[in-house]
Amino acid sequence: MTGVQEYEGYKYEKGSVAKVTDPLTVESPLQISINGESFTVVMQTPGDEKDLAIGLLYAEDVIKDFNSVQFEFTKDSREFIQEINLITEANNLGNGYMSSRSLLSVSSCGICGKKEIEDLMPKESKLMSELYFSFDQLFSCHKNMQEGQLNFLKTGGCHGVAAFNKNGEILSLKEDIGRHNALDKVIGDLIQRNLLESAKLITFSGRTSYEIVSKAFRAKIPVIAAVSSPSSLAIDFAKEFGLTLIGFCRDNKGTCYSNPNRLNLTI
Repeated sequence: MTGVQEYEGYKYEKGSVAKVTDPLTVESPLQISINGESFTVVMQTPGDEKDLAIGLLYAEDVIKDFNSVQFEFTKDSREFIQEINLITEANNLGNGYMSSRSLLSVSSCGICGKKEIEDLMPKESKLMSELYFSFDQLFSCHKNMQEGQLNFLKTGGCHGVAAFNKNGEILSLKEDIGRHNALDKVIGDLIQRNLLESAKLITFSGRTSYEIVSKAFRAKIPVIAAVSSPSSLAIDFAKEFGLTLIGFCRDNKGTCYSNPNRLNLTI
């Protein structure tokens, strides 16, 4: 498994110490370049680097159309991809590139480096889609995601994100040490397979920050169901931009914090 390496350690348990070898999730830098110039460095789990680059640059409105983009890959001594270079015409670069913001994406907190408060606000119109999910469907989708999280099942050290269509059928599942990276990989995968418009729900293994809501909004995915809590700003964004946000979606429980009109709440 590309994103897993074994490390030795000393485990203390019940008064005794034993030498152990544990599988752990890999965290490695990936440089994303555009036309040969570095654009950002992402701390991520190796694997699906092309999906990650597409998802990230789509969310930031850096590249308009990926169909004509050429990709170049450079590997390090471990055979991990350390740089991905996207080659495209100047007229295919979006506002996210022209603004020349310095982005830094790390595994813990997501994209930093926004220059102005206004940079946080998406420019598109509020989502108005009409569809309905029951909580039983949400629980079933979460179960499908968890069963497919092979890295997590082995290491316990990475996040998972899955996208589903309106019928609760899984479209894409990705894992990464960074929550936002896993979502970028899912969105990038959907874009490449022309399935982004079919995605109506994402399930999430961690907490929901404003950035997760912003990325889902940009991708026009109207429902987010996360295992852990949302932040206050995530709820505010979800309300403002028409997303249905569910937190604490586990153990046959869940709390909807915004736009419950997409949920079948009949008891």
